[in-house]
Amino acid sequence: MQRRKWDIEELLLGIDVVKKYLPQQSFIDNIAFDSREVNNDSLFVAVKGQQTDGHKYISQVIDKGVKVLIVEDWQEDISKDIIQIQVKQSAKALAILACNFYDNPSRKLKLTGVTGTNGKSTIVSLLKQLFDGLGYKTGLLSTINNVVVDKIYTSTHTTPNPVMLNELLDRMVKAGCEYAFMEVSSHAIDQERTAGLDFDIAVFTNISHDHLDYHGDMKTYIATKKRLFDNLKKSAYAIVNQDDKRGKVMVQNTKAIVKTFALQSIADYKGKIIEQDLVGTLININGQEIHSRIVGRFNAENMLAVYACGELSDVAPYELLMQMSNLKAAEGRFEYVIDKSRAITGLVDYAHTPDALKKVLETIIDIKNKSARIITVIGCGGDRDKTKRPKMASIGAELSNQLILTSDNPRSEDPMQILRDMEQGLDADEKHEVLTIEDRRTAIKMACKLAKTGDIILVAGKGHEKYQEVKGVKTPFDDKEILKVELKI
Repeated sequence: MQRRKWDIEELLLGIDVVKKYLPQQSFIDNIAFDSREVNNDSLFVAVKGQQTDGHKYISQVIDKGVKVLIVEDWQEDISKDIIQIQVKQSAKALAILACNFYDNPSRKLKLTGVTGTNGKSTIVSLLKQLFDGLGYKTGLLSTINNVVVDKIYTSTHTTPNPVMLNELLDRMVKAGCEYAFMEVSSHAIDQERTAGLDFDIAVFTNISHDHLDYHGDMKTYIATKKRLFDNLKKSAYAIVNQDDKRGKVMVQNTKAIVKTFALQSIADYKGKIIEQDLVGTLININGQEIHSRIVGRFNAENMLAVYACGELSDVAPYELLMQMSNLKAAEGRFEYVIDKSRAITGLVDYAHTPDALKKVLETIIDIKNKSARIITVIGCGGDRDKTKRPKMASIGAELSNQLILTSDNPRSEDPMQILRDMEQGLDADEKHEVLTIEDRRTAIKMACKLAKTGDIILVAGKGHEKYQEVKGVKTPFDDKEILKVELKI
């Protein structure tokens, strides 16, 4: 199908233009910010990123036939045939251009964005299941995958680049979707990937130690998340976790209608865990009981957020409760397999932050038999926040009967250096008890060998991932499948 050709002036709506040179009317049918993806009818946006500066590739894209440039730094020595538009921030301009290019698809959907350190994937996954069950066509943008109705597209980032993001939203509109649910990462907010999107609901889950390698400090990390709520329209809903002290901070300057959820505090959506075990949780939500297949206190918070989104989308409470009782956890989130012959449970969870690991282990402690031991296998990713490594090991040692440190995704780093960083969080006695096994498969195998009747093995950090990245090479690796093999399930 032939793409629509856009007049440049139409695409500039909403963009803060500093200066422009438009010698003639021009039309484009493609937006690119990667010099390798341009053609004769492309508009090239020179984005200043962390890794590279798009301005360095301007001569290359002109050689490939590009005649329209969006820049932050005005280019003096280029052909007079080239249209040039200078903007204050090219990354933000790119996002708004992408919205305009795809005719602002987010305005044609009821779009919910979920941000926070933990819980994003679970909440958007549950929301898609919920609204699918209610009979709506929906779309999903998440760490695990991107889905348009039932067609799955591979996910490479928690939040896609703005061109891909708007293309996926446009696919949702064309497929007849009414609702879309997306994770909104702090990286995406900081890099303006979500600029120009029209959110109807924004959810804040929590904030804890993560991504400080990128943001530098917690203050900046928190302020970045807050920007999602600062930019909401008046008719939108801002739904925040009242139990997290940053919940109030998130909505200090929002124009949106604020709603709260909590297990411990007074809130618009108040929850209470009545009982829980490995197969589910009985929760009271605003005076009504629901038995959920979702396990854990942290997941009870997620369910409250889902309930709030449903009710604020005008779904009747009885319909909500009925559908929510059938919801399943997102892939790689507190997923378990059981060796029935020995009553050994293997758990896989994406917990890759200190707070997430602590919450998962505390949940296991709450629901396990008193005699059962917890054997935990964890690692930390390479080329990511190093300051959380000792904290992860310390929490694992404190809340487990046996801790095994191993590789996660070392990426370009030396796996043993990552493990040495983790070991810094252990005291002398813990270092004698903790096992360090570089190879992740061997570490999981050892955990299964050490397990006795009734024990619980937690393999944390990678969750849904189906690969392991070492020295830039991704090889197939699935924690759950390895657990099933070693437990002979």
